[in-house]
Amino acid sequence: MDEMSGNELRGRVSGRVLLPGEDGFDAAVLPWNRAVGQSAVAAVVEAANADDVAAVVRHARGAGLSVSAQPSGHGASGNIEGVILVRTAALDRLEVLPERRLARAGAGVTWGRVQAAAGPYGLTGLAGTSPVVSVTGYTLGGGLSWFSRRYGWGADGVRAFEVVDADGERRRIDAESDPELFWALRGGGGDFAIVTEVEFELYPAADLYGGRVIWPEARAAEVLDAFREITAEAPPELSLWFSRLNIPQTPPMVAVDLAHLGTADEARELLARLDKIGGVISDTRGTLSPADLGDITKDPADPAPVKSRTELLARLDDEVAGILLAGPIDPLINVQVRHLGGALAEDRPDRGAAGAVAEPYLLYTLGPALNPELAAAIDDRQRRLVAELGGVVTGRKPYTFLGGGETAEAAFPATALDRLRAIKHARDPRGVIRANFPV
Repeated sequence: MDEMSGNELRGRVSGRVLLPGEDGFDAAVLPWNRAVGQSAVAAVVEAANADDVAAVVRHARGAGLSVSAQPSGHGASGNIEGVILVRTAALDRLEVLPERRLARAGAGVTWGRVQAAAGPYGLTGLAGTSPVVSVTGYTLGGGLSWFSRRYGWGADGVRAFEVVDADGERRRIDAESDPELFWALRGGGGDFAIVTEVEFELYPAADLYGGRVIWPEARAAEVLDAFREITAEAPPELSLWFSRLNIPQTPPMVAVDLAHLGTADEARELLARLDKIGGVISDTRGTLSPADLGDITKDPADPAPVKSRTELLARLDDEVAGILLAGPIDPLINVQVRHLGGALAEDRPDRGAAGAVAEPYLLYTLGPALNPELAAAIDDRQRRLVAELGGVVTGRKPYTFLGGGETAEAAFPATALDRLRAIKHARDPRGVIRANFPV
C-alpha cells in the first residue's frame, strides 16, 4: 500500500494505521505465534470499534485488496501477503447475562475474561485450555473445549454474530436472519465476514473438578493404560488428556490433565484407576472455579515460536500405544492424546460447519521453533510419528487445529467444503475477506 492510499485509510478510521517501514509497524504485525511471519502485509489497522472495521473493508474493496482480522494471532498461518491486517483487540466489550445464561463478547475479548465474569454465577463458557485466546478466533475455528464431550464445539453454543460483511456493511447474523452464513461461521473459519462480537450460551458449572497429575517417564506405560481404561467408559462430563512431556531442563515426564463437570467425589470415583499408579511427582486435582480452567495445563500466556501438528486417531489400541510410547520425543516438548467422543460425535442437524467428529481421539504434538534448524527437526519428528501410525491417522484435522502449510481441505468432508465454497463465492466473490486458512 502506498503512502497516498495509507493516508486515505487514516482519514476513514479512528484507530491507528501503520504502513511497512513506519515506527511501530514491526511490533504491530507480529502474531502471538512468533514462528509465523506476517511482515508482508500491506498495512496494520488497530481498529477502535466496529465502524473502523467496516471502513477498512470498504477501503479494501475499493482498492482491490483483502482484509484479515486478528485479535492476537494465535491461529496465524502467514497467508496474508499484501493484506490489510485488522487488529481487533480494542473491541473488548463483554456482557454476561446470567439470568438468560448468555454472554456477548467483542472480538478482542479473551476466554479468561469470560470465565472470570461467568464463574461467580456458577456458569461457564465452552472454553479451551488457554485464558489468553480470543473467544472469536477460537469459535470461528470450532473451538475444542474441556466441556465439548458434554456440549459440543464452542461454535455449537453460538446464538448470534455481529459482523462486517464483504460489502463493508454491519449485520447481525443468527439462525433466522441468515442460516447459511450462520452455519459457515460456526466452525468454517473467518473467510466469510469479519466478526466483531459473538453472543453465546453459558452452561451450568456449579460443580467443577480438574487438574494435572504428573509421573516420571518410567510410568508412561501404566499411565497410558489407565488413560485408555478410563476413557473407554468415561461419561461425557469427564474430559481426559494424556501427555508425554519433554520440558527443557526437566527430566521427561508423563501427565494426565482432566476436567469434570460434577462433584469431587464423582470425579475421584471415575479416576480411581490413576490413584493406583505410584511415583506421583505432582497432583493439582481439586475443586475449580470456571475462571481456573487455565490453571489445569498452564499454557504459556506470552508469545512464543511454536510448531504444532494435529491428527485424529481412529483407535488407541495396544499397537498405537506402543508407537506413542516408543523412544524419546525430542525435539518435541509434548506428545498429547485428547479423548473426544460424546457430543462431538453427534451428527446433529443444528450443528455448524465444524460438524461431527467420529474419531475417538486427537493427537497433538508441539515443539519450540526457536530457529530454522530446530523447526525442520520438529517437522521431521512429527512426520515420522504420523508415518509410523499409518492408517490409524484418518487424515481429517479440526479447522481450529490447522497449522502452517495445511489447508481447509483437511478440515471438512467434501460436502461441507463444497457448501462453504458456495457461500464464499456468493457472499464474497472478490475475496475481500481472508481467513487464516481460506476455504
